[in-house]
Amino acid sequence: MQIIELFKYMINSKSETPDDGGLLLFIEDYLPGFTAVRVDVEDVKNLFIYKKFGEGEHLCFAGHVDVVPAGSKGWDTDPYQATEKDGYIYGRGTQDMKSGVAAFTQAVNEADSFNGTLSLLLTSDEEGDAINGTVKVLEYLRDKEMLPDFCVVAEPTCEENFGDAIKVGRRGSINGYITIKGKQGHAAYPEKAINPIHQISQVLGEMAGVDLDNGDEHFAPSKFVVTDIRAGMQVTNVTPNELQMMFNVRNNTKTTQEEIKAFVEKYLGDLDYELRLTQGSYPFKTDTDTKIVKKIDQAIEKVTSIKPKHSTAGGTSDARFISAFGVDVVEFGVKNDTIHAVNERTSKKEVEGLCQVFKTLIEIWDK
Repeated sequence: MQIIELFKYMINSKSETPDDGGLLLFIEDYLPGFTAVRVDVEDVKNLFIYKKFGEGEHLCFAGHVDVVPAGSKGWDTDPYQATEKDGYIYGRGTQDMKSGVAAFTQAVNEADSFNGTLSLLLTSDEEGDAINGTVKVLEYLRDKEMLPDFCVVAEPTCEENFGDAIKVGRRGSINGYITIKGKQGHAAYPEKAINPIHQISQVLGEMAGVDLDNGDEHFAPSKFVVTDIRAGMQVTNVTPNELQMMFNVRNNTKTTQEEIKAFVEKYLGDLDYELRLTQGSYPFKTDTDTKIVKKIDQAIEKVTSIKPKHSTAGGTSDARFISAFGVDVVEFGVKNDTIHAVNERTSKKEVEGLCQVFKTLIEIWDK
């Protein structure tokens, strides 16, 4: 297969989380000279497949074959039938991230030599809970002393033009749940009640949308983002007994749960409230002087004539797990302007370019 044919085959394989659509078995067959290890957990399919060409470093390409549901309305084409139109290919997962999976699968398939080990780490559980996916493979590799030295996650990273951005880190994500306790009463006698809506309204302007730190050259400030407020019984004559508020902080390395607790205490400390925090992911950053960053920069510039910027923007990805195991990791893929959207699409030119970047990365690794 050529890269576009391979890419279309993957789009046509319906693989909504946690279904892999048969793609992991297909990739095993597509790379016959590689050793395949399955680390399936419950209904999640995971594949680690590798080939040792020499005694040098271990370079891994990682990604996910699962996609979010397409939805039942709004698509101009069948989301699970790759449709080519005006230089673009439409379908669920075209950007996020079957373009990346196809590109690095084809790149390692065409690799004739490498001074070290090339591998792929694939899961069907990135768009879901991400509990039994990449992290389970990493635990297996750690126990077998097979962790890679460097990793490229082929998430869609580019912004305006293909080649203009790589991810060298990601912010963490902290969720907050606040309950402010009041005293229910009649709206006609507010002095006999404690209205938590009135209480939060006095300080909400000082909290909502506030930067908790100043960020730095790599990370934007950690912002306190209110996502939900609810109270009362949807009637006009009863004030509520309590109020519940949810918020999220996409945190950089400067703000932790302790700083968030102190921030909430500053404004709610005189109220009867409870705060619960959960952390879905932790921030990380790969040093821009590491080999993987320098080499991916060189490969991108050689193929596109663009020097990519180093970004930490966006949500979370499985790179957070890879970094936590001590592996230097970057992310690079196609543009991300239609991910998770109706009529998701990417251009043929980008997919071909991405494959060429990965082939170039392999070729120049020790040069």
